[in-house]
Amino acid sequence: MSDQEPARTRPDANTRDEEAAEADVTAAAGSGPTEAEERAADSNAPLDPEVGEHYEEMVERGANQRGEGRVP
Repeated sequence: MSDQEPARTRPDANTRDEEAAEADVTAAAGSGPTEAEERAADSNAPLDPEVGEHYEEMVERGANQRGEGRVP
């Protein structure tokens, strides 16, 4: 074994049991926003209508972009 390779180990039964238990866990969504986060979001000022128009224009330009990486 060279000095650059990490030492190989074999997991013991406890490690295998822990990994098996962890593999059975199903991911779930978070609890959602808190009241403070909702109040902060509600207090945001509305965007200038020109911002939305500019966004739509940029999306359209990006969708119709041609150039490097284009597949004929």
